[in-house]
Amino acid sequence: RTWLDRAGHGRCIDRHYIEQFLAAQSGAIRGRVLEVADNTYTVQFGGGRVTHSDILHVNDSNPRATIVADLTRADSIPSDSYDCIICTQTFQFIYDVRAAAQTLYRILRPGGTLLATASGISQISRYDMDRWGDYWRFTSRSLELLLGEIWPRDNIEVRSYGNVMASIAYLHGLTTQELTPAQLDSHDPDYQLVLPIRAVKPLKTGESL
Repeated sequence: RTWLDRAGHGRCIDRHYIEQFLAAQSGAIRGRVLEVADNTYTVQFGGGRVTHSDILHVNDSNPRATIVADLTRADSIPSDSYDCIICTQTFQFIYDVRAAAQTLYRILRPGGTLLATASGISQISRYDMDRWGDYWRFTSRSLELLLGEIWPRDNIEVRSYGNVMASIAYLHGLTTQELTPAQLDSHDPDYQLVLPIRAVKPLKTGESL
């Protein structure tokens, strides 16, 4: 997963924020880990803390997938299976996102952590639109309400990354190498380019980590 722009000369701006988030949350990437599409981030940020790595894909077109399932009806995945699930930039491509969130909650072990990101500002992804659809853009408030229907509110943290400069640059196809660190990392909550989510499944009564 290199995430180069069309000219091949830099990293996509949204990936800068996604990787910044995962680096800050790397301690939660441990034990049995499930990642959507590939396990690049599991390896990069989990390292030796990971004892088992699964890759989820919606169909059999991905030869690296160890689990083929649709998150909206993934009954084949046992409940309470994973210590961590990494689900980056996926929610916008799932029409029934509420059902997908319920599955993610179900298959997490008690005490396990969902590390997800969602798109707030972006162009249509034509690749995804033509295969399974491109449906949603989110805000921090919509994600808090959505996940709060499933997780206890105190177990959810939703933030935002982005600003007007980074958003305009991203929509124009510029890369991280074409902005300064200050332009990238200035935070404006009114321009929510990428929305990182940390949601921890509560322990059952009497359990401890």
